[in-house]
Amino acid sequence: MANQTSKHQAFRALHARPGAFVIPNPWDAGSARILAALGFEALATTSAGFAFSIGRRDSAAALSREAVLQNARSIVGATDLPVSADLEDGFGADPECCAVTISLAAEVGLVGGSIEDATGDPADPVFEFNLAVERVAAAAEEARKHPFILTARAENFLHGRLDLDDTVRRLLAFEEAGADVLYAPGLPSLEAIRTVCSSVNRPVNVVMGLAGQTFTVKQLQELGVKRISVGGSFARAALAGLMRAAREVKEHGTFTYSRDAMPAGEAASYMLDVKR
Repeated sequence: MANQTSKHQAFRALHARPGAFVIPNPWDAGSARILAALGFEALATTSAGFAFSIGRRDSAAALSREAVLQNARSIVGATDLPVSADLEDGFGADPECCAVTISLAAEVGLVGGSIEDATGDPADPVFEFNLAVERVAAAAEEARKHPFILTARAENFLHGRLDLDDTVRRLLAFEEAGADVLYAPGLPSLEAIRTVCSSVNRPVNVVMGLAGQTFTVKQLQELGVKRISVGGSFARAALAGLMRAAREVKEHGTFTYSRDAMPAGEAASYMLDVKR
């Protein structure tokens, strides 16, 4: 069984080696075990996928820090892979809240996590620049006390603020504040991704699986992207399969969906066999 230190070393090595790697996003222990069995080298939690699994919308208000970390703990315990977590906005506006969240995240065995600059307030969706930087600095200071890789997220493009200059400005400030990885979800084009990658000196994470974006690993790697996540899109793909099956039964009274379902034996083969 890999310990937290060895997982951290493996995770850091993934960011240091040439080329890009994909870090998919399970939403529970079972999906984590399947992704590990497929040969992925690290995992990241998804607040959206977790929220959907408990019947809630994805928001910091809907997901408590305790619930998010408990979900992360179950994913950490499901495999020997390094796990990074979506830690929302740090669960509080104050920089100290971000630091406490990083400490608690390390306690559950996570070796990485992200802090975003989104406020959760539709009227004022992104933290003011100086406060956003202070929050990352506090998180980075705490992360250095643990085997932990901090990702700082600039959320402009997810909240209708289509300002690439400000996004790069924020990422550069987050880099200076001590973030290990930089991430601006929702960048609209390969050119925008290229601009971000060429502007910063830390590994860049890009999310795929958002509507309208079908760039390949090869394309992203050529632009300088280091890490590629999928956010909640694997969870949404699973929900789409559920919806197709349920609609077939409800609307047609047939069960042909079972032809495409994973066989029970295969599903069981990925899971932990607990003896009484």
